Amino acid sequence: MSYSYDVAGLGNAIVDVIARTDDAFLARHGLAKGAMTLISAETADRLYADMEPAIEVSGGSAANTMAGIASLGGRAAYMGRVFADQLGQVFRHDIRAAGVAFDTAAASSGPPTARCLVLVTPDAQRTMQTYLGACVDFGPADVAASVVEASRIVYLEGYLWDKPQAKEAFRKAVRVAHANGNKVALTLSDAFCVDRHRAEFRALIEDGIDIVLANEAEIVSLWQVGAIEDAIAACQQHADRIWAVTRSEKGSVVIGGGTCTHVPAEKITRLVDTTGAGDLYASGFLYALSQARPLAECARLGHVCASEVISHYGARPEISLKVLAAARMK
Repeated sequence: MSYSYDVAGLGNAIVDVIARTDDAFLARHGLAKGAMTLISAETADRLYADMEPAIEVSGGSAANTMAGIASLGGRAAYMGRVFADQLGQVFRHDIRAAGVAFDTAAASSGPPTARCLVLVTPDAQRTMQTYLGACVDFGPADVAASVVEASRIVYLEGYLWDKPQAKEAFRKAVRVAHANGNKVALTLSDAFCVDRHRAEFRALIEDGIDIVLANEAEIVSLWQVGAIEDAIAACQQHADRIWAVTRSEKGSVVIGGGTCTHVPAEKITRLVDTTGAGDLYASGFLYALSQARPLAECARLGHVCASEVISHYGARPEISLKVLAAARMK
């Protein structure tokens, strides 16, 4: 079969609104420094009105991963819900400029485009206030069957698994992908996500997921065990699918095809901001997997991509990952 895309992602389409601020601003608005908090539209408007001049750039976990795949020279597509407003236009422009196909129609009714207000204090701490807006109405109609059919791998963002219509969207993507012999990957996204949806995530993985990406906290929560070693052992009991478990500076563990392999992390010379590390690991891992590379090589490319994004602020690569990979993967 001829594929138009290596990977297509489904996720929360969010615009990051990044501004410098000070501790007095945080105190004035009662914000927990260094934390991510979900907020209402009214709170988002109030904070935005009081913020310093900001930089607006498209974000969201799966969107970051697709941007990374495009930077590697891969063919990536994205599906996410935005509103027909200024931030929706920002999201559409940025993700397309990154080389990712994005053709989901903008909503003409309902809540506005999601935004994450990222407040950076002089000590480089990032305090994030997130309004999910249009994201929460993502549903089956937003899943383009033609894109799913034309993608070697379809990547599902666990953060999106909340509303019934989003769950149906995931199930539609799984059905269409498997009907065409394509693979489906899921990122568990966050340990709190797993805590809320553990039983449903397990059922989804059992029924339709071929590749699972998670960090230590997420995989331990999924299996409800006390240690990472026990979680890895549980994954090995389900070795009919691929598991990629990241362990920060300890590298990652990849399970599949009857093997369990530890892949060391890349040597880090400059650590600035870990935002996006997991998203960009997924970029390298999934792109290499779409090219039928060995699992250890997939993990290695994931670490190369993650090492780039943690060397600067922001969750998107600042240099060509294709060039970086050519230099590092010799």
